Amino acid sequence: MSKISWGLIGGGENSQIGFAHRAAAVLSGRFSFAAGALDADPARGRAFGHSLGLSLDRSYETWQALIAHEQHRADAVSLVTIATPNATHFTIAKGLLEAGFDVLCEKPLTMTAEDAETLRTIAEKTNRVCAVNYGYSGYPLIRQMRAMVAAGELGAVRVVMAQFAGGFMADAGDADNPRVRWRFDPKQAGVAAITFDCGVHALHLACYVTGQRITSVSSDFAHGVKGRALEDDNLSAFRMSGGTVGRLWASGLAIGRTHGLTLQICGEKGGLYWRQEQPNQLLWTPLNDSTRVLERGAPTLSAAARRASHLAIGHPEGLVLAFANIYRDLADVMQARSMGANPDPLAMTYPNVHDGCHSVKVVHAMATSAQNRGQWINV
Repeated sequence: MSKISWGLIGGGENSQIGFAHRAAAVLSGRFSFAAGALDADPARGRAFGHSLGLSLDRSYETWQALIAHEQHRADAVSLVTIATPNATHFTIAKGLLEAGFDVLCEKPLTMTAEDAETLRTIAEKTNRVCAVNYGYSGYPLIRQMRAMVAAGELGAVRVVMAQFAGGFMADAGDADNPRVRWRFDPKQAGVAAITFDCGVHALHLACYVTGQRITSVSSDFAHGVKGRALEDDNLSAFRMSGGTVGRLWASGLAIGRTHGLTLQICGEKGGLYWRQEQPNQLLWTPLNDSTRVLERGAPTLSAAARRASHLAIGHPEGLVLAFANIYRDLADVMQARSMGANPDPLAMTYPNVHDGCHSVKVVHAMATSAQNRGQWINV
């Protein structure tokens, strides 16, 4: 089966996420990097693309040029990843979908719920993939957690504890650091900073693993670094469609925590605990029993977890291979569509436009709640 041509918008030489996307698309075994518009500085972006092996005529100065030229090529890219600042996501994704491209967009999908719904409508009308890079859902043991919950091994899920709290925004001296500054500018980041930047990942995992949506929230936003227009700490309670109660702590002030993404699921029959910094082990504690460690790559894991594992047990896998699983899912869906066939059901768990819409609505509800001193707000 031939590889799918893939393009990237953003993710340039100084990007925090560009390498992960380029490596993951290739490591999935299903895509070839064929075109890009990699930087807001046209000359720098074109030069960087060429240094990565793109031909000069496909290392574009702008995303508009990529769309204009690629849509008329016989060998045009099929999937385009958007790895640009939040405020640009909607316009770029809308342009790509309307031009007939499939899209993988970095989170958040958009800055407003109205724009997210517009993209959902366009994607459905054009029959294009519109995915959101909640890449942590690609980890094999996150998929194991989802499978165990779905199989009823935990019984009814009572409590979800989702955290994404690290010290990566704790330095007040970063006020002029371009990698940090834009995240606290409402014009570029939207109604929230740490919540859109990190909290949405934890919230998506809570929804992904439980199979539930968030229905209402009560939030407290804090501004630990003076002068920031948006929050750098969020402590929220939330309730879910299946009766589960949840707690979120998203923070950039948590010095001593390196990355800080964790997920804990507490059910009637047992509990699960996973840390992104040790992603190859999952703690499983049955009710009234001792805790045991589930290892990535073990033959006793679910089909979903086994499908997502690339290496033999005992060999660690990390973020790039988790991203690669998202790319593999998208390739399965795209190729099945082209053949008029049904994709592997396990591929259909990729984070889609509906997940992206839901996340945007949840963050807006949290921002409204925080403005009203923690009032419960329906999503």
